[in-house]
Amino acid sequence: MVNLLKGAIIFSDFITTVSRKYAEEIQTPEFGYGLEGVLRARADRLQGIVNGVDYTAWDPATDKLLAANYTPANLKGKEACKQALLQKMGATSPVLRRPVLGIVSRFAAQKGFDLIAGIAEQMAALDLYVVALGTGEPAYEELFRTMAAKYPQKFLVKIAYDNTLAHQIEAGADMFLMPSRYEPCGLNQIYSLKYGTVPIVRATGGLDDTIEPFDGKSGTGFKFQDYSPQALLAVIQQALEAYAAPKTWQRLVQNGMKKDFSWATSAKAYARIYQLLRKAVA
Repeated sequence: MVNLLKGAIIFSDFITTVSRKYAEEIQTPEFGYGLEGVLRARADRLQGIVNGVDYTAWDPATDKLLAANYTPANLKGKEACKQALLQKMGATSPVLRRPVLGIVSRFAAQKGFDLIAGIAEQMAALDLYVVALGTGEPAYEELFRTMAAKYPQKFLVKIAYDNTLAHQIEAGADMFLMPSRYEPCGLNQIYSLKYGTVPIVRATGGLDDTIEPFDGKSGTGFKFQDYSPQALLAVIQQALEAYAAPKTWQRLVQNGMKKDFSWATSAKAYARIYQLLRKAVA
């Protein structure tokens, strides 16, 4: 019954995790999995630092996997990416005014797919496309196969791992869905910001830290708190209402694209911890 991680937490000089909110969450019974007590005891030596992303690989201005490149100042290429994505995924006569809701994920309950299962039929009734890529638990793979067969012009699905298509979904989608039950950091919501694809996330872990609620002017995406299908559906409808106002939506897109989550920022935070520890033992 020896827990080596517990020993590491007790005897380490400092403890880091990959977001501020997750550092708080793991001090609770829900997320601590029995280690919340020792983490609370060392709270003064615990810090969350959001993961950085590699913008040399994830930047719509230079990404060679896209149908067209684009920048916050010139978004024309994003519409070309949307059309190319819908055609690639099998949409006949793509309706470009209709929003595309992208999903790139491991299909698992931890990622909120039980919520998606609870509102799949209601999502099919909305005026949107769902473009989903991923693999995972058989029940959720079957959910997407069933929805794609029933609504072939609404649910566009590929059950696979495909890095090229992941980039193309990030660029071609209008919104990106991450309704996770828990998420230590998450990277796709950060990629989405850079690609002008508005994140719809649950306010947990790194999703809460990296996405700011849109109020009509400031903010970068949409968040919900209650872990329920109804709360997820409500926030999707909120995003659709914003999408219906093109000038407002463009402001939201550009807000996200201007954010910087590069490693340059995160590395400085880690460097400060090492400098602090070095002084402590000097």
